Amino acid sequence: MQPDADTNPRDLGLCPDRLERIDAWMRSTIGAGRLAGLSVMIARHGRTAFFRAHGHADIARHKPFAADTITRIYSMTKPLTSLAVLMLYEEGRFQLDDPLARFLPEFSEMRVAVGGNRVKLETEPARRPITIRDLLTHTAGLTYGFMEATLVDALYRVHGIDFQTSDHSLADLVGRVARQPLLAQPGAEWNYSVATDVLGHLVTVLSGLDFAQFLRARVLGPLAMHDTDFHVPKDKQARFAANYAFGRDGRLKVYDDAVGSRFLKPPPVASGGGGLVSTAPDYMRFCRMILNRGELDGVRLLGRKTVELMLANHLPGDLAGMGQPRFSESSYTGIGFGLGFSVMLDPARAQIVGTPGEVAWGGLASTSFWIDPAEDLAVVMLAQLIPSSALPIRRELRVLSYAALMD
Repeated sequence: MQPDADTNPRDLGLCPDRLERIDAWMRSTIGAGRLAGLSVMIARHGRTAFFRAHGHADIARHKPFAADTITRIYSMTKPLTSLAVLMLYEEGRFQLDDPLARFLPEFSEMRVAVGGNRVKLETEPARRPITIRDLLTHTAGLTYGFMEATLVDALYRVHGIDFQTSDHSLADLVGRVARQPLLAQPGAEWNYSVATDVLGHLVTVLSGLDFAQFLRARVLGPLAMHDTDFHVPKDKQARFAANYAFGRDGRLKVYDDAVGSRFLKPPPVASGGGGLVSTAPDYMRFCRMILNRGELDGVRLLGRKTVELMLANHLPGDLAGMGQPRFSESSYTGIGFGLGFSVMLDPARAQIVGTPGEVAWGGLASTSFWIDPAEDLAVVMLAQLIPSSALPIRRELRVLSYAALMD
């Protein structure tokens, strides 16, 4: 698993010796029992400068983590769903500030939780409608049941609102979301949520295609992301990784076996918020398309100006100012949010090396990516450790990767 055969990292402005620090870090992280295995892929100026995989995709079966290992990418699904939504935006199907209820009338007359208890929740009317922009920026007032922090989160659990495991249809789950009170007034706070799953249903309503069919036909197929889907087909299951967690003894244990996983068969719900599996080369194709401002290998998915809008911060300030000082293992001071992923505003305030305008996101099983248009750089890291907050490997890799820049 080397860079492109005819590419010298120095020609891409990257120091080979410093890139080798990443390899050493990967090996030491695995050797210390922090991860079973992982892959890291770095591209600059349209070429692969670094691509390594170490450790095991499946410890029990002695299966190595390889270049084509298929992993659960969970919330790294969200940028792809947002891309699908913006493709319909370019077709004139809606405007970003259109009320969601114009297309999904079940979201009319929403109410917002303001107090009370589990017996009687106090609510007030929403001061304005939820917009499609609110969904793309996670400012709609929706939440996740697994947050377990508020009374609204509890209602999601009571009513079975889980787009990952439910046997109900996408339309049914979205209807259940619409019947719950909002966590905050639309536009008032940033709250990580099922908003992108609602967007997946919106794609179906606007396009007339099942969401999974739309994503395959309009996004994954044209981008040649052939190993990315909502399940792992039988002929690829030998490449599927197990997912791990730390046991009480601090050692890795299997959280979701590669054999018998629910990801081995098509799910009842195609989750736009977290349902995809993918490989490092596949996801890098999405990153390169964004760096190319909407086009890759002669196929254009978005116009240049739409990509610029997607990468811009759509919040009045940073996430900390919107009520989210931390998320997972990261501080959100100095970090904004665009149409589908976070946006670096100020590396000094964020207290991490980076570039203003860089966009990023990650997944529950310790996967992550970032795209830096100013440096023409993209990095994809895939591991399988849940939750992503268990280790600061995203921040560690970020420092190591930027330290390799020479020009």
